[in-house]
Amino acid sequence: MGEAATTQKDYWSSKTYATAASFVPHFADTLVQSIEFKPTDRVLDIGCGDGIFTASFAPAVGYVLGVDSSPSMIDSARNLDLKGAVADFRVVDCRHLEQEEDIINGKWDKVASNAAFHWILGAPSTRVSTLEAIYKSLKPGGTFFFENPGHGNAPEMQTAIMFALDNHGVPVEEAEAGCPWYYPSDDWMKKTLEKIGFKVSAIELKPKALKLTSEMNGGLEGFLRLIGGQMLDLLLDTEEKKESAMKQMVRMLRLGTTREDGTQWITYYSLRCVAIKP
Repeated sequence: MGEAATTQKDYWSSKTYATAASFVPHFADTLVQSIEFKPTDRVLDIGCGDGIFTASFAPAVGYVLGVDSSPSMIDSARNLDLKGAVADFRVVDCRHLEQEEDIINGKWDKVASNAAFHWILGAPSTRVSTLEAIYKSLKPGGTFFFENPGHGNAPEMQTAIMFALDNHGVPVEEAEAGCPWYYPSDDWMKKTLEKIGFKVSAIELKPKALKLTSEMNGGLEGFLRLIGGQMLDLLLDTEEKKESAMKQMVRMLRLGTTREDGTQWITYYSLRCVAIKP
């Protein structure tokens, strides 16, 4: 799910997301199936995006609040058919949850997230405070569960993006500073959550081959445009330079990501975690 600062450009749209990354809301499907939901549960969904992930559990609980910093995605979530589930969606910069007093109130039975923390935890200055705010939001005995890209994720894409930016005049140091993603290791996440006060009942980091949408529906280039928009904006000179950098990324990646049948795949590292607030 997309997470970008509310005071900055909104890089997300549900239409583009559905075309180039329709698989992302389903990353946590099996994790959701392992969670015991109750009809009385109040659930907070962090980085909810267009609400597709929220819809996977909303009918089984009493109330869901989905928060995301993209106004475009929240608009889409508000128009989603949740089959009678009671849910609200709100624009919130999830890096600063501690500022939302009606959210950080210790009244949530569960906090969920899917494919959002690599954006939300991108800034080191708010990384731990965001997780602390999630802890404060839960009731004693509450469950925090999430799936997210973890350490080692999509190294081929990160390398191609950095190379293309450098080749188009962006110093490596500037490109590194402008990188919006953080892919936490399972060790870091477990130690950090336990230090905050959580009891981590399950955590796993493992690679998966991830099939992209067909080239007709976005494919490799569509996915790069979706996730790399903020990085490409480091090329402030011209749109032509951005297009040139994009084409170079695609050329670099096409050979290594394309299988014999023409499908395109990248290396996805899944970080799954279930933690309890004692």
